[in-house]
Amino acid sequence: MVKKAALYIRVSTDAQYEEGYSVDAQKEKLAQYCKLKDISDYEFYIDGGWSGSNIDRPEMKRLIGNITAGQINTVVVYKLDRLSRSQKDTVFLLEDVFIPNECSFISLNENFDTSTPYGKAMIGILSVFAQLERENIRERTRMGMYERVKSGLWMGGGRVPFGYDYDQNKNILVPNEHAKDVREIFDLYIQGYSLTQLADMFDVANDTHIAHILDRETYLGRINYNGEVFEGQHEAIIDEDTWLIAQEERRKRSVKSTTTSQYLLTGLVYCGKCGAKLRYQKWGNHLKMYCYSQQKSRPKLIKDPNCDNLRYNAPDVEKVIIDDLFRKTDSITQAGKQIDIKVSAANILKQKYDTLTAKIKRLYNLYAENEDELLLQTINENKSELNRISRALDDENKSREVVAVINEKNHLIRNLKNLWDSMSISEKQKALRLCIDRVEITDGEIKINYTF
Repeated sequence: MVKKAALYIRVSTDAQYEEGYSVDAQKEKLAQYCKLKDISDYEFYIDGGWSGSNIDRPEMKRLIGNITAGQINTVVVYKLDRLSRSQKDTVFLLEDVFIPNECSFISLNENFDTSTPYGKAMIGILSVFAQLERENIRERTRMGMYERVKSGLWMGGGRVPFGYDYDQNKNILVPNEHAKDVREIFDLYIQGYSLTQLADMFDVANDTHIAHILDRETYLGRINYNGEVFEGQHEAIIDEDTWLIAQEERRKRSVKSTTTSQYLLTGLVYCGKCGAKLRYQKWGNHLKMYCYSQQKSRPKLIKDPNCDNLRYNAPDVEKVIIDDLFRKTDSITQAGKQIDIKVSAANILKQKYDTLTAKIKRLYNLYAENEDELLLQTINENKSELNRISRALDDENKSREVVAVINEKNHLIRNLKNLWDSMSISEKQKALRLCIDRVEITDGEIKINYTF
């Protein structure tokens, strides 16, 4: 492809008729240059009445398109500011458009020619100053943002946390209709519900979104900015105690979720010597329990590589702990501490079930009037969702039977011993975690820390 020269001309509204800046004046000087340099194949690109503050101009866009298409080998302007008055845009055109496409740039007034060693050096100098200016702008922005959050104002922009709206006039967060959902998410998580279960109950993207909600200090009325925490001017949604309990629960579940384990005490038992968790391990026909520090294949869980705590027969450990729990609950009097269930997941699921049932009924009525295949597909999709919610509701009702027992006559599980054999593994796990905070074993000595 034969390449040609591009003669670029720009005049602003105010400078169109100024001597030396008119279109005709620039055309004459550029044409004389081409004649002097024996350049016969050239084309004019003229942006009349356009500001040089940016490169959002019709002919400039056409010029860039032709350069990237390989049609132009030289761009000539009368003066550098005809190309752009923005140093940032000038450097962009030189570094990202002209040079990569082997296109020289010449400015007659400044004797600027990128095909010469001097011109190439000037590009480097311009780039350095442009980078310095970008850094200065970035630093000023950071300083302004720091002072903003330091005074308790929200950062603005980006995603607003679930449960809040952003008041642009006051520059603060304001609780919205989902603030109640945030409180319920914290309460249900503390009760033992998994991230996945909570994601199904609330209008959030997924279980990762639930995790972000639980980890946000924003809900305490604070702002976390670049690792520093500031008191915000916005209203808190949850209290400090709820936050701390939820964070402790997050810590307990950080290594492995206990909801998928078939072992009763997973995540509850710790080594009394080094502080690492104890793990279950099958050895032939036996089920053992020993310190993670002795499991060399899991280096992140090792607390003391020289830990010499004993290895235990897991069923024996479980029996000792369960028997002690039965004795403990049998001895609780009417004055015992009641477990307060602040939020009912069953109620939330029931609301979703009723809403979806009503929606399906309306869709059936529409389908009766107009047998549209898309309507039928929507009905089937909603019925599948309704079945899922129904199963979750059944599971929730079964699960809450354990809690109902806790608050029957006493404030803890007085009837647990009688119900134990009829419970599923997940129900037993939930009962144990409601009653036991931590178990420590040191050379056969078992210490149980109860929650009551």
